[in-house]
Amino acid sequence: MALFGKDIGIDLGTVNVLVSEGGEIVLHEPCVVAIRVDEQKIVSIGQEAREMFGRSPESIEVMRPIQDGVIADYEVTERMLHYFLTKVCGPMRLFKPRVMLSVPYGATSVESRAVHEAAKEAGSREAFLIQEPLAAAIGAGLPVGTPAGNMALDIGGGNTECAIVALNGIVIADSARVGGMALDQAIVTYVRKKYGIVIGEITAEEIKIRIGSAVPLDEVLAVEIQGRDHITGLPRDAIITSEDVSEAIDEPLEDIIAVAKSVLEKTPPELASDAIDRGIVLCGGGSYLRGIEKRISSSVGVPAYLTDNPIGCVAVGASRALDLLEVMQSHLPRI
Repeated sequence: MALFGKDIGIDLGTVNVLVSEGGEIVLHEPCVVAIRVDEQKIVSIGQEAREMFGRSPESIEVMRPIQDGVIADYEVTERMLHYFLTKVCGPMRLFKPRVMLSVPYGATSVESRAVHEAAKEAGSREAFLIQEPLAAAIGAGLPVGTPAGNMALDIGGGNTECAIVALNGIVIADSARVGGMALDQAIVTYVRKKYGIVIGEITAEEIKIRIGSAVPLDEVLAVEIQGRDHITGLPRDAIITSEDVSEAIDEPLEDIIAVAKSVLEKTPPELASDAIDRGIVLCGGGSYLRGIEKRISSSVGVPAYLTDNPIGCVAVGASRALDLLEVMQSHLPRI
């Protein structure tokens, strides 16, 4: 418990920013910022900015300052973090928070340092970094302090991260820059090719949520969509089925599963045996896709299951890691 400010964990994702305090999610906002181009002034942040995607005039740019889990625009990220920290902690004149932020496994020292510096400039008293799969394992409640291997697969918006964790650290891990946004983009491409209709990212995500599935469904689902005819440019609608979506997302799904296979192939036999016995815990927003645990189980040959509140695991794990800082410090990225 911090004496001079709050202790908070931050999942700084490509699609969402989640903040946890005391193991509870206290903020969940889209990682989106709207900027007035001529003045470089922020117009809105979070959900309000996300609703402007595809609807804003030329004078306003709607952007994601985090790409593939790392900072793409430093200044905008810093201002966004300051906004979210103030929202959670109130004015930070006297009691500044201590924060633990997630970074992708395999992030370079330059990328990690940028996240650390942005957090400091945004108003934190101290800033620490934790690799996403380790935070996910802690947040999922896995017994990471034991010698037994625990396997976590975190399917985020821009990245998929998988790790075997034991004795409070990552033993084997791998990552790929593929996640929920790649599934959305695959749907956009498929709908254009098959139906000749151009749809946006948000529409594709809605299709995925409503009828998307990683495995064939007993009953085919369908949804009507509206978009723009890619030849005439005029509005047009079509009926999209769950079979369409399954076909569209098959390739990026295989890329996600390949990350878990890669980790198991590199894992020492004793720890691999632990993982097979305990199963793979699925975290991140991408794990909400229907049937993904069945698809992973059948492809990898290891039972897979969803943890409680998959999307909050990384933020909750980051905040819990602050409570265990003395034990965890040697396993955190060095800045």
